[in-house]
Amino acid sequence: MLRAIAQGLGRLEEIIICLFLVGMTLLVFFEVIVRLMYAELIELFGEGSIDIFWIEELTLMGAAWFVLFGAAYGIKVGAHIGVDAFVRLLPLAARRVVGLVVVAAGLAYCGLFLAGGWVYESKMYKIGIEMEDLPIPRWVTFSMLMLGMVMIGWRLAEIGWRILTGKAGGFDLADEAREVLEDRVEMNQEAAR
Repeated sequence: MLRAIAQGLGRLEEIIICLFLVGMTLLVFFEVIVRLMYAELIELFGEGSIDIFWIEELTLMGAAWFVLFGAAYGIKVGAHIGVDAFVRLLPLAARRVVGLVVVAAGLAYCGLFLAGGWVYESKMYKIGIEMEDLPIPRWVTFSMLMLGMVMIGWRLAEIGWRILTGKAGGFDLADEAREVLEDRVEMNQEAAR
């Protein structure tokens, strides 16, 4: 049951990331087209009728949400690049200790951002400031900072639990060097044919 919920949430996370990417791409495409045709549109609709400044602000907010969703997803799938050449030389027990230290540091970082985000969000909520070009309260758009840190913290806690229960040997990261060497071997094999 819990596994099905986790898989469903993971799938939802992937869909949201894709929607942010597609949405931002379409917004920027639309903005470029409008900017290229700005003079013609002013002639057609009149001065002051074309306001596209909100697109840039919405795209920036979408990018911030996309980055934080993507960071949490990157932790989940082990896509972040790390400098762990030294750690890989350590015995398994030491790798686990280093992994737990890394997880603890990451959780502390998330905690600091959550605390700061809470202070900022509560002030923005009390003040009631809206975005410059969008009629949306600033606290709503900046709430992703706290949500993103919760997601990242959750992913780090999952890794920490896997290390503690012996299901992981440490904080597994993308191994770029191994991937490059594998690609090189594959290219050499193709060239030899």
